[in-house]
Amino acid sequence: MPATKTITTPSLRGVNLVKTYGDGDARRTTLHEVTIDLFPGQLVLLMGPSGSGKSTLLAVLSGLLEPDSGQVLAEDDGRLLDVWHLTPKQREEYRRRNTGFIFQGYNLFPALTARQQLEIVLKWGSGASSGDARNRSEEMLSKLGLLKNKNKKPALMSGGEKQRVAIGRALVKNPNFVFADEPTSALDWENGEKVIELLRDAAHERKASILVVSHDHRILPFVDVYYHLEDGHLERRPLPQH
Repeated sequence: MPATKTITTPSLRGVNLVKTYGDGDARRTTLHEVTIDLFPGQLVLLMGPSGSGKSTLLAVLSGLLEPDSGQVLAEDDGRLLDVWHLTPKQREEYRRRNTGFIFQGYNLFPALTARQQLEIVLKWGSGASSGDARNRSEEMLSKLGLLKNKNKKPALMSGGEKQRVAIGRALVKNPNFVFADEPTSALDWENGEKVIELLRDAAHERKASILVVSHDHRILPFVDVYYHLEDGHLERRPLPQH
């Protein structure tokens, strides 16, 4: 079971978040005044049926999708930022410094090798030197069992390899927040377990706040907090006992 942590101050808060889509009879409320706290050092799992608003909530909290109302409050170098009151340029800078993303569609650059996918994040996002970026990228690829594939481009990778590269890219700069949308969906459980353990280590050892959206119940024994979202309503649920 995950270790118990005494943490009093959230690093990220979503407060009374509302998001709707469509107009008239087609109008649908995806988030109904959702409030959620994410704490440093915790791996948080968000589950729920397809279409329940999980990916919408992840996008709102991460600064990618503006809510209709509510606040997203994030700690940034000792300051508390209202993410959706920042200018687009300020919000982009905030995400560059603080966040890592794992998308369902991988979002890899077709012309870059596996190692280059990670190096570009370190150079652009963290200002790392070429040598440091290369060393850190290869270290992360090794943890993911991908070092032998470091010179492969996405067209020559399997779906599982692309997913692991995307996960390495999200973690390599040691972000404060990681947002993962179905990170194990393209993986067999041997590799899926390896990925979840990496995410858990990033939370517990580096004190990142990590939110995972998933349908994969095998993740439950690895997480610290479990939320269920259905029909736009969020509920915190107890973790299963083992």
